Amino acid sequence: MSRIGKRTIVIPENVNVEVNNNIVTVKGPLGELSLNLVKNIEVVVEDKTVTVKALNDEKFTHAMHGTTNANIMNMIVGVSEGYKKGLEIVGVGYKFSPQADKLTITAGYSHPVVMEVPKGITVKAISNTEIELSGIDKELIGEFAANIRKVRKPEPYKGKGIKYKGEQIRRKEGKKASK
Repeated sequence: MSRIGKRTIVIPENVNVEVNNNIVTVKGPLGELSLNLVKNIEVVVEDKTVTVKALNDEKFTHAMHGTTNANIMNMIVGVSEGYKKGLEIVGVGYKFSPQADKLTITAGYSHPVVMEVPKGITVKAISNTEIELSGIDKELIGEFAANIRKVRKPEPYKGKGIKYKGEQIRRKEGKKASK
């Protein structure tokens, strides 16, 4: 059995969790999220706690037991507090330019890269070289941040590129002068 799957989740005061037709719906002050349950997983909501139960001993059910518990926990935290992820861009002339529903990235290519911001995510510019993604869906924020980072991954010699806030880039020494 999964240790994370056995964990009981305490529901905060301002959050409501409902289970209808294998769909878990979490409503809170910041919004509403829903999750489709896989077969052989049961979610029980009773007096401000959520319990996830595996109905058989198959390998797939064991894998989804802990995953479902973690996803429900992420949904509860998302609708009550929200999630934030920071990105920085390093390099001469590199910059972020967020507009209403588009993010323009100038990262050393011959043209700026324009990305569509998914619904449910807000992009806030801290400076020309830093942005912060925020929203209630942890999975959506992580995926969009990874797609932004793919535009120009940090390289190990000079450290130029897009990285997560606080990420340490392993640096290489480069060529040494011969004697």
